[in-house]
Amino acid sequence: MRPLAAGSAVFLAAAATTGALVAAAPATDWAGHATQTTKGAFVLGNPAAPIKLVEYGSYTCSHCAEFSKSSEAALKGQMVRSGKVSLEYRHLIRDPADLGAAILARCTGTRGFFPTSAMIFATQETWLPKLASYAQAHPELDAKPGIAQARALVDAAGLTQAVRARGLTPAQINACFADKAGVDRITAMTGDAPIEVQSTPTFYINNQLQPPMAWEQLAAALRAKGAPAGK
Repeated sequence: MRPLAAGSAVFLAAAATTGALVAAAPATDWAGHATQTTKGAFVLGNPAAPIKLVEYGSYTCSHCAEFSKSSEAALKGQMVRSGKVSLEYRHLIRDPADLGAAILARCTGTRGFFPTSAMIFATQETWLPKLASYAQAHPELDAKPGIAQARALVDAAGLTQAVRARGLTPAQINACFADKAGVDRITAMTGDAPIEVQSTPTFYINNQLQPPMAWEQLAAALRAKGAPAGK
């Protein structure tokens, strides 16, 4: 067998090193990847994920807040991160406060939407009572346009200030509330929801409606479709 020339040996060694580097490259962390659909819904994770979870939710819904908190570590931290599961959030607006919270969350943009939504749900027990007290003390709100009610309620609840703390300026927030086309996209999601979506949260896995269930049962349904194990 003819021995390798010195140049060939160097080339093969370099190729082997390059191959090792490629093999060692970390997998994509899909938990930080967000996109927006043509109808305005935000999607977290791999757009080509084989398991697509859709949530119809409301920021004033206590069950939605519980789902957000209990699912965070496993759903986003494991299942979405793996690239096998994507999460699409669609608004099902229940009241002016919910609309106001949705406008604020969306105002933070594609990258900020899911972290801001998680913050709103995580602090719901703090801001929702403030909002309710303000609404009770100001019955004249009912006579105002819906968008004016939405802004007054989230201001009173402290949500506007919480979003400002995440980097938005007052001018940016004002622009989001004045964006009629943007607000219409939010309310259109409610109008376009399938007839069987009557409460929040409502879930679909790969376009199949799921019965009402807690995170533990939904996690089992996702694992049955091939999602990574998660608590």
